[in-house]
Amino acid sequence: MINKFKNENKKSVSVFAWASFLNDLGSDMIYPVWPLFVTSFLGANMAVLGLLDGVGEAFVSISKALSGYLSDKIRKRKIFIWSGYLFGSLSRVGYAFAPAWQWLLPLKILDRSGKIRAAPRDAFVADISTEQNRGGNFGLMKAMDNLGAVCGIIICLLLFEQIGFTNLFLLAALPSLASAFLIYKHIRENKASEQKLYARFTLKDLDANFKLFLFLNSIFTLGAFSYSFLLILAGKSGFNAVYLPVFYLIITVTAAIFSLPMGKLSDKIGRKKLMLLAFLLWAAICVSLILSTTPVAIIAVFVLYGIHKAALETVQKTYTSELCPDCFRATGLGVFQMAIGICALPASVIAGVLWDKINMQAPFYLSLTLSLIACLLLFFVRETSCNGN
Repeated sequence: MINKFKNENKKSVSVFAWASFLNDLGSDMIYPVWPLFVTSFLGANMAVLGLLDGVGEAFVSISKALSGYLSDKIRKRKIFIWSGYLFGSLSRVGYAFAPAWQWLLPLKILDRSGKIRAAPRDAFVADISTEQNRGGNFGLMKAMDNLGAVCGIIICLLLFEQIGFTNLFLLAALPSLASAFLIYKHIRENKASEQKLYARFTLKDLDANFKLFLFLNSIFTLGAFSYSFLLILAGKSGFNAVYLPVFYLIITVTAAIFSLPMGKLSDKIGRKKLMLLAFLLWAAICVSLILSTTPVAIIAVFVLYGIHKAALETVQKTYTSELCPDCFRATGLGVFQMAIGICALPASVIAGVLWDKINMQAPFYLSLTLSLIACLLLFFVRETSCNGN
């Protein structure tokens, strides 16, 4: 009986991993051409592009928190997961036939509301994992996530000039539709997960460790501005604009390679040590760009960023899920992801102001300072993994 549950859980993790691969395959087919689609094809200005992306990120945060709360309340995860993937697929069909940029706002809301899948999916994976393999399972999902992104970018680069925006968006809708089908058809919620174990949630249900963990990650996120700044810096350092998508590909490929090893490493050395490594990698990136912007330094920074991304995104979910009470796991993940999303909004704005008003190194000085503060605060958060003494 135990082996049967183990095999079923292993199968479920594989299904989630392939669903993540397919969804990111579709989303990253359109990501490289999205700004061009909004501004050149539909004639919007940069303010509109910023509005669309800003509203999108706001709905990501709202969706994650709301779905996490609701899935804990009704003790059902699956419906949020497959419908989230379906939202993404439908939005891309809408993008394909949008006659003007004004149509994009409701479609963007639909698209980013698809993140209702995130907290329930992560809670589901945490629920069916053990302390010994939880980091590895999240690492596998992140690796497949990044691998799908790599494949999506390559498909976009190969096909865009031949098929154009409309056909590319329609093609990008298919993988997310397949993700929704995989979850609907092959994921089962067992009887235990369907029982109504929910009690009314308040912030008091989250202990001091979780609150400190949430606070220090928010501090870090305020300095962790968009990688778009790294791309702009590469362009200003002498690289031709044609190479900038290649740098984005370097980040994604590196993250795909390192995500699974980083997840397994967190199972071996503990969550806290891996999160500290992720913070220090970002600090090293900041120091590197403050001291030098030579071509070699720029290339090294993009590789380091990919490793940082693999470590941070894997361990954040694992650590968060283990700091939450089991009955509020999806809620806790949703609260965490909402807080990070809210802090990510002003991070790039602050970095942009510092870049324009002072110089292009100024954002990295601020980010370095906030990263070191987060490192210090992390020492006061308890370890959750049995291997992280």
